[in-house]
Amino acid sequence: MAHDDVAGMPLDDLRVIELGQLLAGPFCGQLLGDFGAEVIKVEDPGSGDPMRQWGREKPYGRSLWWPVVARNKKSVTANLRSAVGQDLLRRLLTDADVLVENFRPGTLERWGLSPEQLWELNPRLVITRVTGFGQTGPYAARAGYGSIGEAMGGIRYVTGDPDRPPARAGVSLGDSLAATFACLGTLVALHQRERTGRGQVVDSAIYEAVLAMMESLVPEWQVAGYQRERTGTTLPNVAPSNVYPTADGEMVLVAANQDTVFKRLAAAMGRDDLAVDERYATHGARGRYMVELDDTVAAWTATLPAEELLELLHENGVPAGRIFKAQDMLADPHFAAREAIVRLTHPEIGEFAMHNVVPKLSQTPGRVRAVGPELGQHNEEIYRDLLGLDDDTMSSLRDSGVI
Repeated sequence: MAHDDVAGMPLDDLRVIELGQLLAGPFCGQLLGDFGAEVIKVEDPGSGDPMRQWGREKPYGRSLWWPVVARNKKSVTANLRSAVGQDLLRRLLTDADVLVENFRPGTLERWGLSPEQLWELNPRLVITRVTGFGQTGPYAARAGYGSIGEAMGGIRYVTGDPDRPPARAGVSLGDSLAATFACLGTLVALHQRERTGRGQVVDSAIYEAVLAMMESLVPEWQVAGYQRERTGTTLPNVAPSNVYPTADGEMVLVAANQDTVFKRLAAAMGRDDLAVDERYATHGARGRYMVELDDTVAAWTATLPAEELLELLHENGVPAGRIFKAQDMLADPHFAAREAIVRLTHPEIGEFAMHNVVPKLSQTPGRVRAVGPELGQHNEEIYRDLLGLDDDTMSSLRDSGVI
């Protein structure tokens, strides 16, 4: 089923129908499309995915997020609240490999598109469902945005400074995590399908995806009665690992909490005595005395300009780095050497830079082939060429507002 310019890419034999909107479902579709899957995004004919309007930035007055999350996709329109639109979707799914959706649980069922009904059409279909709380349980029917899942999954409580309310990351962490786990589950289900010939439901909940990242938080409480709290720029009992000042007013992150690495830091500081001081000689001791140790390290870093400090730390094998902003990424030689940022041509904006595909595969890498499409850009290609609809049917669908 290789299509367009994806022949030889690892997922070039997959067709994905994406019904999701905003981020939790569409990011899963983006990940699959990055590696060559044909992702056909079905949008409402009136306004499309709200992400088309989110994150508007001057001077273009349009979303600069949409070209990223919808990259490598095809857009068709269909009013799924109508019987005719639902029938169009059934026809698309008859020969598809994956359905990705992030509606509230029960929506597909109300439309006569339950997994059981879809498997009657296509028993090989993998149905990937991304929601706030999952398909089952007492909270399943609740509206569930990423921020709520982040709070329930535990990340919000431990993020921020201890003297302030819980903070959030500056990105949609919960949505992206749920979508990433949804992509993982989709690939696992496709692998299992090769053994059984049948698809299954992939149920990815935002709060559970966040919970999966919470390390030993649960047993720390259940076994030891220890509650993690907000600790700002540090982790409890992990030192030295913090953001430190420099002589030229910049900030440098230094992570030298491992015993061997701390010895190298002490040598770089000209303070070999610190490595044998009983307060700092072991990981546990440094954790107990982390405040005064941080003060000692900060007093030293403040005597050096950032570039000189970083060169010295790198020479001594101490993990350290600047805190990057977008302009730093665009100018950095390591980003350039690994092509971490790719530049495409947007039909209205011109040059358009965005992050590249990760991870990198040595033999069959992914590739960003196109920015997000215009609403309904591929109606003709998909409905006429793939489904074989004739002129009269296409005209009728347009006139009735179905597409």
